[in-house]
Amino acid sequence: MRHGGLANAEESPQQRTARVLRTQGQHCQQMGSPLYAGLLRLAADDLLAGGPTAAVLDGHLTDPGRSALALRMLGGVHALVLTGRAAELAAFYPSVGGEADAGEGARLAWPAFRKTLDQHRDEIRDWLRHPPQTNEVGRGAALAGALCHLVADVDRPVRLVEIGASAGLNLRADRFWISGAGVSYGDESSPVRMPGAWRGQPPPVRPVHVIMRTGGDLAPVDPASDMGRLMLSAYVWADQVERMERLRGACQLAAKIPADVRQEPASATIARIKPEPGTWTVLWHSIMQQYLNPEQIAEVNERVAGLGAAATESARFAHVTLELIRATPDTPVEMTTWPGGVQRRLATAPPHGIPVTWKAQTGSRTLLCAPRGKRAAHGSGSIRVALMTHDSSRYQPTTITASMS
Repeated sequence: MRHGGLANAEESPQQRTARVLRTQGQHCQQMGSPLYAGLLRLAADDLLAGGPTAAVLDGHLTDPGRSALALRMLGGVHALVLTGRAAELAAFYPSVGGEADAGEGARLAWPAFRKTLDQHRDEIRDWLRHPPQTNEVGRGAALAGALCHLVADVDRPVRLVEIGASAGLNLRADRFWISGAGVSYGDESSPVRMPGAWRGQPPPVRPVHVIMRTGGDLAPVDPASDMGRLMLSAYVWADQVERMERLRGACQLAAKIPADVRQEPASATIARIKPEPGTWTVLWHSIMQQYLNPEQIAEVNERVAGLGAAATESARFAHVTLELIRATPDTPVEMTTWPGGVQRRLATAPPHGIPVTWKAQTGSRTLLCAPRGKRAAHGSGSIRVALMTHDSSRYQPTTITASMS
């Protein structure tokens, strides 16, 4: 059997895209969305039969797998439901209060979904031109715990930076309320509440003082605008109501707590920061590696290595990631700190972030070695940054056909 992400020269564009839809459906099933799993399987059949799915996706059948075409289509349909223009389908969408039984494999919901594709083809096609912008708030549970680890090691104010930031909602992760494993973090009155989000050996809960919030995205979303909130909501899977509630709470926080999110590539975001005395400068990203090509990955790696080399005991730098690894159900929460280039695997989490299973940290530290020409400014030895790779354990951006957004 072919792997879902590998192309076959004998496939037609329709067959390839049908396989892409089915692969994304498998991921939706594994990640708790039976509604979307069923709809995508039926959409794949409809595409091959020349139905409304074929008309919607016409001109996009050779889009690269990393474009997440299936999620773009689903987002466009969900936007119609959220704005009251697909009332028949809304009955099956819990995100708007729908309680109708979608049936096994979503077969009862399919006629309404197919009708929506047919009646709103051009509107849905508009959504195919934009990358998914979920800005998954649940991933902030991993970031908040990592920040607790940092300030427990060395208590300094945090300058928080995110690449692939979308709307920058997780730049406010320090203001979320998170509980689990016998502890709780944050203000219980926070509009973003994540009960039971932490498991395992919890982080050492500490107050985290964030003094700067900045980030970049190729197509940033304004969470204060009606269109911005619609876009973010549309990419939440319609049968996952708790995700939608977290998103709405995070938009409330964003209205109160400013963050500087700029339209720029990841390398440009990193280029405008440097370690500052008396602080932690923290670079964070989650489930964005899959959207970068090898050249972009190399550029980001080089800039992160430069920040690590510039760090001192006073001006500290940390790199915190939640990125996919092939053939594993969960994603690692990893943190590397400088000076020293000490890498730790703090936890694992599903791609949407919750629950985070934290690991005991005794004996779990690894001192990285440096790439040729990159030497550490402090401490013995040298450093290597393993931000993103194309080895056999990592998702290959050129072959991905499913997204975890």
